[in-house]
Amino acid sequence: MRLYFLKRLLLMVPLLLIISLLAFVLVRVAPGGPFDKERAPASPEIERALNAKFHLDEPVWKQYLRYLGVGGEIKDEKFQFFQGGLIRGDFGPSLKYRNHTVNEIIAQGLPVSLALGGLAFCFAMGIGIPLGVYTAIRKGFWDEYAASFFALLTVCVPALVLGPLSMMIFAIKLKWLPVALWGSPLHTILPTITLGLFFAGRISRLMREGMLNTLQAPFITTARAKGLSEAAVLWRHAFPIAVLPVVSYSGPLLADLLTGSFVVETIFQIPGIGVLMVNSSLNKDYTLAVGLVVLYAILLLVLNLAVDIAYGWLDPRVRYE
Repeated sequence: MRLYFLKRLLLMVPLLLIISLLAFVLVRVAPGGPFDKERAPASPEIERALNAKFHLDEPVWKQYLRYLGVGGEIKDEKFQFFQGGLIRGDFGPSLKYRNHTVNEIIAQGLPVSLALGGLAFCFAMGIGIPLGVYTAIRKGFWDEYAASFFALLTVCVPALVLGPLSMMIFAIKLKWLPVALWGSPLHTILPTITLGLFFAGRISRLMREGMLNTLQAPFITTARAKGLSEAAVLWRHAFPIAVLPVVSYSGPLLADLLTGSFVVETIFQIPGIGVLMVNSSLNKDYTLAVGLVVLYAILLLVLNLAVDIAYGWLDPRVRYE
């Protein structure tokens, strides 16, 4: 098993290089450039000087080698002999946020997005898993239909609707919670619910299907025939197997949540990286866009690896070779 996970870790390096190359090329294929939307249109001389400063006048392959850190250095007024090198964990200077590096921008917004994503993940799991188990064991009763309808409703109502609606009710009308921003524990409640409620419904549906299928398995019948209590059958035998679909879903889900949500961060004016991910593409901030894509890829790969480890821990039948 150790050899399997070691191979997975080693494969992440070339995979990240391929992802960074694709992102690097694709952001440059889009029409326009990072200096097209300045307040005052730059003269051709100034534009040529800016392109030369950031080596945008070079072939794409040479720019990518420079971005990796094997093709020279980028000189910047603030960061003299600034070494842009992805292989050293350096994403380079931002082309739109002057005198700021991509690492500095990510360091400012990522903790906020991590906090929001972590809270939303815990909320989604805390609501979705118990609700899914309850609807499975109460199958055929009226409360099962009510709980299933609630789970389906959460999936159908997007954050774009739920966010402004909850803000109008709980912040503007009732004045129980702050309207927006990210300054105190009270500020986290509405964004967490808005971001996590949709995923709570998805997790509930996965948990319900997993529990229903597991309760029909032969080993559950055997456990009941041995005289085990229903609680022991459910939580000791059925739950570790039934939760596996949720574990599989939690890897990509957590990566999405930790990198922030553009819609929720925009509605509640939260200074995370979700907004940066969209704006960097629209503003043609090449280095910031590629840096955020690589960051998301790292999170996704690491969390998927953690999911595989959790699989082996929850289900002894799973073997990695």
